[in-house]
Amino acid sequence: MKWFLKVFRLYGNTKGRARIKEFWMFFLFDFLFSFFVVFFEYKLRLVSDDSEYSPISTLYNLVLFTPRLAVAVRRLHDVGKRGYILLLFIVPFGIIWLINIWFLDSYTVFNKYGLNPKAISNIP
Repeated sequence: MKWFLKVFRLYGNTKGRARIKEFWMFFLFDFLFSFFVVFFEYKLRLVSDDSEYSPISTLYNLVLFTPRLAVAVRRLHDVGKRGYILLLFIVPFGIIWLINIWFLDSYTVFNKYGLNPKAISNIP
């Protein structure tokens, strides 16, 4: 949960680096929260059967749009890539390459985006 809140505190900040644990823990909690939002919308009957959109999940997705992009860019910075690589979502099968990059380990101790966050957290 602390990783989700950390990303939320850095709302829209694309400078720096995000370690692999921060990135994937954020997306795990984001997935779980999204699931519960949709579940409760259906339980409370806020969504009609013929509608794909609901007010609460739409609001949730709008609020988290910027943190999702920011943590994805910071994760790309951590492996030494530029944030523009996120545009691979447009290319067919580009998401497969992006997911592969997001699973890579951190790039050395220092790169042009700053110090390795994993190395910083291990300093006593």
